[in-house]
Amino acid sequence: MTEQDTIAVMRRLAIEAGAMIMEIYSSADLGTRAKADDSPVTRADEAADAHITAGLKAAFPDTLAVTEERAHSHAQTARRFFLVDPLDGTKEFVRRRGDFTVNIALVEAGVPVLGVVYAPARRRMFYTAGGGSVEETGPFDAAAPGATRPIAVGTPDNDALVVVASKSHRDPATDAYIARYAVGDMTSAGSSLKFCLVAGGEADLYPRLGRTMEWDTAAGDAVLRAAGGHVLRFDDLAPLSYGKPGYENPFFIAHAPGVRLRQD
Repeated sequence: MTEQDTIAVMRRLAIEAGAMIMEIYSSADLGTRAKADDSPVTRADEAADAHITAGLKAAFPDTLAVTEERAHSHAQTARRFFLVDPLDGTKEFVRRRGDFTVNIALVEAGVPVLGVVYAPARRRMFYTAGGGSVEETGPFDAAAPGATRPIAVGTPDNDALVVVASKSHRDPATDAYIARYAVGDMTSAGSSLKFCLVAGGEADLYPRLGRTMEWDTAAGDAVLRAAGGHVLRFDDLAPLSYGKPGYENPFFIAHAPGVRLRQD
């Protein structure tokens, strides 16, 4: 299957899962419960996970799919595999804020090479295409792509950087790191939309000094890299890699080229 065919399947599954999520989002009962780690999970997480997992298995029967909601998949490894967060930003979903996404990525040899990020409540969709990244502007039909526009990182002004940070996971360490920069504007966003804001030139810098898992970041990372940006480990500024034991990420910095990173 070609890259174009693969991203078409990923896009279709993201839109179909997004429709399922929005149907539950509009209902009175989200079916929220706590997982073993006390993080929330809802009927929407589980329905979207089941749909995406089945769709990937049907289209790519020989490719491993690692998903947040299937703990047994977390112990498996492969050189080429999908990483799926069927509903990234469950806290935003439960609070009905809208900043949640469907994330599907394809990883090869530790690098996220294809990615789809779909925010159904915000009606924004980003994905890798033709060696770059695009934003689809609607109407988000699962059967065929709508209008798209190429996106690319911006040229940062280091005297007035636009910084994006998490809505639900801000912490003193991240705030202290941001304070090292000359910030012209500060914006908050949920889920992997933060990567996409940097990818589209709407922000320059997204630092994350907190715990994340690979399925949280892979799709947005793929979109940002294809748009000309970087996602680097905080400790040594090496590119963030995927397929690590347990699929847990270190702290990282996502940014547009030209941002003078502060490590002092």
